[in-house]
Amino acid sequence: MISILRSNPNLQELRLSDTSLPNDTDGSTSKVSLRDLKTLELTGEIRHLSRLLQRLILPPTLDKIHLTGSDPTMEDISQTLAPYMQDYFRRDARFQTPLEVYSSSSYNGFIAISVQATAPVTWASFAVNPSGVPPPDVLEQFFINLIAPIPREPVVSFTASLDMKLPEELLFVMPNIETLSIRHTELSKGFLQPDPDGPHAKTKLLPSLRSLSLEYISLGDDGWGHLTTYLAHQTSNGQIISLQVSGDVPRIPAEVVDEIKDLVGEFIY
Repeated sequence: MISILRSNPNLQELRLSDTSLPNDTDGSTSKVSLRDLKTLELTGEIRHLSRLLQRLILPPTLDKIHLTGSDPTMEDISQTLAPYMQDYFRRDARFQTPLEVYSSSSYNGFIAISVQATAPVTWASFAVNPSGVPPPDVLEQFFINLIAPIPREPVVSFTASLDMKLPEELLFVMPNIETLSIRHTELSKGFLQPDPDGPHAKTKLLPSLRSLSLEYISLGDDGWGHLTTYLAHQTSNGQIISLQVSGDVPRIPAEVVDEIKDLVGEFIY
């Protein structure tokens, strides 16, 4: 495969997956220049993926990059993939403009992070696909390590479809999020609020929030009370937000609807 790439230096799109990824069995470190590349999509065993990236000389910026590494360890993400992501975002000035971030995870451990820069539009997507089902704490750490390299200040929109609770630290370090969409989560005690015994107690995790969207949510031990408690917390000091609740969700009692309407600027149900 390396010889094929070397023979085609004018490639603008490169998509390789699984067995087509070079495995570097010969131990070679010679590099291949693909200076005209615009789209890069690689899927396969994370160690092979990492070795190939080390051998490619790419242009300073790409229009689209999508990397999916299978069978990762914690070290693979924190010491290999995350540093590559951080360097990639640092090189491309477009990722210092307003960003939209999309994140998802599934019960089997698959985690994906996509970042869209809007001026001009460009995409970067990174994912890991562990073998087996990691324990919840390992899955959460995978997610944190994968999302940590994203520039934090430019993020204005965040969409989460996760089989886990959104880590508090994530929301705290992205203070300019204006639009937050959460899918497939349970309303539970402390929903979108800081740990009362933690370092961010009595602060707002989302000081710039203007719009909250909840889709396909379920209720915890206090029904809709956890949502109204959060809304009272978030809208204190005059902060105005809109709320949209959609999808297959439990019915909201009329008195709760009235309470929500008193707390938010706009309510779409």
